[in-house]
Amino acid sequence: MGARAGSQPKRPDWLRARAPSGQGYRELRTLVDRLGLHTVCQSAACPNVGDCWNQRTATFLLLGGVCTRRCGFCAVNKGAPPPLDPDEPERVAEAVAALGLRYAVLTSVTRDDLPDGGAAQFAATIRALRARVPGCRVEVLIPDFQGSRAALQTVLEAAPEVLNHNLETVPRLYQEVRPAASYDRSLALLAQARAMHPQAPTKSGLMLGLGESRDEVLRVMSDLRAVGVSLLTLGQYLQPSPSHLPIRRFVAPREFDELAVQGVQLGFAHVEAGPLVRSSYHAAQTAPPASTLA
Repeated sequence: MGARAGSQPKRPDWLRARAPSGQGYRELRTLVDRLGLHTVCQSAACPNVGDCWNQRTATFLLLGGVCTRRCGFCAVNKGAPPPLDPDEPERVAEAVAALGLRYAVLTSVTRDDLPDGGAAQFAATIRALRARVPGCRVEVLIPDFQGSRAALQTVLEAAPEVLNHNLETVPRLYQEVRPAASYDRSLALLAQARAMHPQAPTKSGLMLGLGESRDEVLRVMSDLRAVGVSLLTLGQYLQPSPSHLPIRRFVAPREFDELAVQGVQLGFAHVEAGPLVRSSYHAAQTAPPASTLA
């Protein structure tokens, strides 16, 4: 699965992220460490960690820091996860309150070892945030819960403002990129979320540069619109280590711009597209202004 020596295209000059630094970054890192929390910003080696943390935004990683799946693109640790931490929801709420956030993003590792996939922990964290930080909007980036409608309902009943589930790549590459996942199952989850709570916007994202064609990307975008997804992120895949899937191509900024225009033409309310864009990049700015979930 790893890249062969010399097989990677040269990283272009326009694809550079600053090393994380600054007072906001240091303060948030200290807070996260003190509370024993995980963030996807750190666990997934996000290139925007310095920028986002200095703006006092972070994506909290629930259910521990160890994933039960072995996706070929992901930097999160894999293996046997620890038991659920019942205090995690309150500690996340404490961090959000300390940061003064008005918009919080919650995601998780995939926990196929749990009967509900961790859905109850998502719901408990949303409720803890509502109690501790009234008025804070919440976006959740959920795993597929192995297609469980009951697990999805558990999360939706806690009323997140936005429900996000990433397709990650095109159907042809699923066996290589997401071997334990299913394109149809992920698409069905997004369709179910829309049907169960039509007032709540759904969101998804793709990584580019793994070997997909432009036509394949456009077909996925059309599939997402067909199930009512209104928010989309498109970003460049960056190989976390030599043991992960290689980068097949660097997608130029102008191509991201063109895809964003085509996405709006397809009917997406917003498309956030660019080489360094990730799932929660500018999430607060692109989400609806208030919850309409009952």
